[in-house]
Amino acid sequence: MKVTVNENSGFCFGVVNAIKTAEVELEKSGKLYCLGDIVHNAIEVKRLAEKGLEIIDHKKFKKLKSTKVLIRAHGEPPETYKIAKENNVELIDASCKVVLSLQENIKNEYKKIKDIGGQIVIYGKKDHPEVIGLNGQINNNAIIIESPEDIDKIDFEKPVSLFAQTTKSIETFYKIKDEIKNKIKNNNFTFQDSICRQVANRATEFKEFAIEHEVLIFVSGKKSSNGKFLFGVCKSVKPETYFVSEISEIKREWFTGKSNVGICGATSTPRWLMEKVAEIIEKF
Repeated sequence: MKVTVNENSGFCFGVVNAIKTAEVELEKSGKLYCLGDIVHNAIEVKRLAEKGLEIIDHKKFKKLKSTKVLIRAHGEPPETYKIAKENNVELIDASCKVVLSLQENIKNEYKKIKDIGGQIVIYGKKDHPEVIGLNGQINNNAIIIESPEDIDKIDFEKPVSLFAQTTKSIETFYKIKDEIKNKIKNNNFTFQDSICRQVANRATEFKEFAIEHEVLIFVSGKKSSNGKFLFGVCKSVKPETYFVSEISEIKREWFTGKSNVGICGATSTPRWLMEKVAEIIEKF
């Protein structure tokens, strides 16, 4: 049985940077706090915890004094930086450069349209850390829509500027864009395609990769929004696509009578884990 790990699967550059930043600091001090999971993958979080990385929530963050805290790739709202300054907390900022650019663009657009009653609309998951950070740039005044069905939250009599969480579906984003454009009054509508192409390009590539294999194993953390999206893409073209987060979830019967298997993963999936999955399957 031939087992192939997709060559472009694994961490995106934002996650790679955050993990490298954490590892450098841990080498020096052996201890570092991280605000939220550094990556939505429980096994990688555990690996780094063994090196001294402690995941904390915002409630604990507010109580810290005179220490170091890592900001992960998802970014944070301005309130986090304010609290850090007040409590003498040194922030090691590993925010993804794509996310930082989007934060700045949303902030600047809001300044332009707020006095004329304009609305910032973000296509994204409302409780996702990236979206919380984006909304925080404009005092949480954005309208968050998770699907085309949510666009009725918008007042189409007023100007609208549309943005997207960087890991969302391009197809759905443009569907939302077209529906808003059809309903908006006075053509007072702008949009920015802010979806990261490292994610978007994987969707197209994974479709082709899935077709080439009899069985597909998609490796991802259960919390990964990006992982859920890409798994759905694979499943749509290859029904025999299976989602696994850990080695123990692999089932021998998936491979009965099969001669080739493909393995791919989310932007939050470590390469070493996909290779470990391949080793297990090859032993079958």
